[in-house]
Amino acid sequence: MFCDCCFYWNQGVSELESESYESKPFSLPLPLPPWPQGGSGFATGRINLGEIEVVKVTKFDRVWQCGTSRGKTRCASFYKPVGIPDGFHCLGDYCQPNNQPLRGFVLAARANNNADDHRPPLKKPLNYSLVWSSDSDCYFWLPNPPAGYRAVGVIVTDGSEEPEVDEVRCVREDLTESCETGEKVLGVGSFNVWSTKPCERGIWSRGVAVGSFFCSTSDRSSDNKSSMNIACLKNLDPSLHGMPNLDQVHALIQHYGPMVYFHPEETYLPSSVPWFFKNGALLYRFGASQGEPINSDGSNLPAGGENDGGFWIDLPEDDEVRSNIKKGNIESSELYVHVKPALGGIFTDIVMWIFCPFNGPATLKIGLLTVPMNRVGEHVGDWEHFTFRISNFNGELSQMYFSQHSGGGWVDVSDLEFVKGSNKPVVYSSKHGHASFPHPGLYLQGSSKLGIGVRNDVAKSKYAVDSSQRYMIVAAEYLGEGAVSEPCWLQFMREWGPTIVYDSAAEINKIIDLLPLILRYSFESLFPIELYGEEGPTGPKEKDNWVGDEMC
Repeated sequence: MFCDCCFYWNQGVSELESESYESKPFSLPLPLPPWPQGGSGFATGRINLGEIEVVKVTKFDRVWQCGTSRGKTRCASFYKPVGIPDGFHCLGDYCQPNNQPLRGFVLAARANNNADDHRPPLKKPLNYSLVWSSDSDCYFWLPNPPAGYRAVGVIVTDGSEEPEVDEVRCVREDLTESCETGEKVLGVGSFNVWSTKPCERGIWSRGVAVGSFFCSTSDRSSDNKSSMNIACLKNLDPSLHGMPNLDQVHALIQHYGPMVYFHPEETYLPSSVPWFFKNGALLYRFGASQGEPINSDGSNLPAGGENDGGFWIDLPEDDEVRSNIKKGNIESSELYVHVKPALGGIFTDIVMWIFCPFNGPATLKIGLLTVPMNRVGEHVGDWEHFTFRISNFNGELSQMYFSQHSGGGWVDVSDLEFVKGSNKPVVYSSKHGHASFPHPGLYLQGSSKLGIGVRNDVAKSKYAVDSSQRYMIVAAEYLGEGAVSEPCWLQFMREWGPTIVYDSAAEINKIIDLLPLILRYSFESLFPIELYGEEGPTGPKEKDNWVGDEMC
């Protein structure tokens, strides 16, 4: 999203000028279906946050757009929300990069009937402070709130006159959460603009992003979480009014569940967890030389506790049985679904976990050379996931997160590939490593500049799993105890494979000999640490993103 713009100056032309280019709105391939009725507030267009109610505004009038005078590099546009329902108030304006379709939002708010009359949840600002202006055509204003209130957004005007105080509302301090800068949207000299997000994010966090932005004449990249003079909202409704009920969750999965494609040369395909257990996986205990069979539902696995090294899962020693398990069984494979609130409950994250009995060896790319490894990168029990984020205002798909080994990233819905004639995204699983990607091709984990790293090859093939049909909901804590029956194996908090220390010296030394001298000393830093050995992977509940936000 970040664009550090270089502006061309010409006499008689503003250094920062508006262009005629306008981002086009984005729409999903198909209209949204009618969602099942019931529940409290999912897909009703409004969400209760306690003392205030909010709506999502997606219609805008553009106030200003920055760009180069030669028109070759587009930067960012700033918009004022329009069509705010009667009784609701603007909280801030919106901005986005120009290289994306127009599909953002800002929240508008009104006081609920149960609000405190003596300390109203919303108040007009006292006045505004000018943060920055671009010559004479764009002005950025920060609302100055009354005592005990916080500004949650910024106002943009095309004139130098200070905005009317009635244009925006500030929010009572106890109804807000601290926020931090997100992605950088614009940089013009000392002036910078960022998106904002709550500092604390996860299942139990209640910070709500307003959709506006933060701007400053100082660079905060090294001080990202320090106190800012704007805030996020806070959801104080314990019922999480906007979250979907179980019927609505099923409808969302059946409408949006991605098609997962594995590489046409994939050797190590996914399977269901029961298939893995029934076909020979063994439970090992510390100090015992022999493993014991695992019940197909995992009911004899130790439940709870922590990953203390006392137990782990491994394959049997019989070569034929071991080889059969490694290949997986795609016919039995299913996606294991964890449903959880995101960003204070105005979004729902549907996390889909896929299990592969075995992760194959890595393939390295060194310039024009492709070097397959013999064992480096292998491990038993591979859990990977992707997440699709749903707006609870209308049930629309907003973003997808693609997990890629020890990291990953969010992709906007406008940059996804969809199954023809549907709103179902496509997920590509990388050869041997099973990392998730949004488009086919080669993704390099290492230095793309040098052309050195671990290859992640992804392509469409006959090996595919339709997650909209083959899934099992395994957890949805917000629905309450007993709403979803968690499988026994989900409570296994130890490792799904043995710890491996690769005897990689011989293989690595061969590769080092292929490198230019200048690169040999930095070789290890170009490749993920997993190449040199790996602890057995843990199950979904042991991952940080089970209760937290995705790792980017």
